[in-house]
Amino acid sequence: MEKLGGLFNPSSPEMEALAGLTYYTIAITVVILAIIVFAVFYIIVRYRKSPADKEEPYQNFGSLNLEIVWTLIPCAIVAVLFLLTCNTMKAVDPPVDGHEPDLIIIGHQWWWELRYTKSGVITANELHIPAGKYMLARVESIDVIHDFWVPELGRKIDAVPGHPNYLWIVAGQPGIYLGACAEFCGAQHANMRIRVIAESEEEFKEWEKQEIVIPPTPRSGLAGEGARLFQNKACMNCHTILGTAAAARVGPNLTHLNNRQTIGAGVLTNTPENLNKWLTNPQKYKQGSLMPNMKLSPAEVEAIVAYLEALK
Repeated sequence: MEKLGGLFNPSSPEMEALAGLTYYTIAITVVILAIIVFAVFYIIVRYRKSPADKEEPYQNFGSLNLEIVWTLIPCAIVAVLFLLTCNTMKAVDPPVDGHEPDLIIIGHQWWWELRYTKSGVITANELHIPAGKYMLARVESIDVIHDFWVPELGRKIDAVPGHPNYLWIVAGQPGIYLGACAEFCGAQHANMRIRVIAESEEEFKEWEKQEIVIPPTPRSGLAGEGARLFQNKACMNCHTILGTAAAARVGPNLTHLNNRQTIGAGVLTNTPENLNKWLTNPQKYKQGSLMPNMKLSPAEVEAIVAYLEALK
């Protein structure tokens, strides 16, 4: 699936409004710059002193009409930008009007918890939405101030502890839209990434249907050994896996981990090799994260990886 990117590649009505305001502002500033540059060069050439000039040129100490003109013109420019900004603010922040949120986006240090209120699906760091359909998200934080921002889809919005904000999310076309936390929130702020995966209505419903299913817990083999280690090594004290005793929310919900494209909020691609590296020494890839080094042996890591790979 194509990764879409760039401020100048908007994929929602809200981002189109923001991009339009940016274009108008750039155009106005370029015109102002061109006028200033032309005026400076004109004055340099037109009023330069020639060798024939023996006396000081006539000194003009001001013109009331000129002062009025160059005061009114900037005021008019500011007024135009003010009106454009007001229209853009209205376009990028449609009213909630008592709607119940479709999504709850919760910022953690340093990952995103994603809850679908209607289906009950809980996932992390990868937000699936149906392309072309508006979804209302309640954005909040569990620790410090974060900022949810996917540039192609709309404005930034703060995730504030104890003070939820609301944001309409829509993607005009299917694709993967990359975002991040836009408010400094600690050591791994730069690695608190979000992927919005916009897909067709049918694909979204199929994904949601798969996420609702509780995966069976392996009872034998290497994956079964990994399931036992997951319980015995205190992994369950931080993570949730539906259908097991693991029900903590300190770290991401791992119920369908194998269906995700990345781990560590985007720091590694989700492959068995990278999952092995992550479990062996997570601090190497995300220093300061709350995921501790559990000092697992290579055999234990291999077993837990086999278990997590079975969670589809």
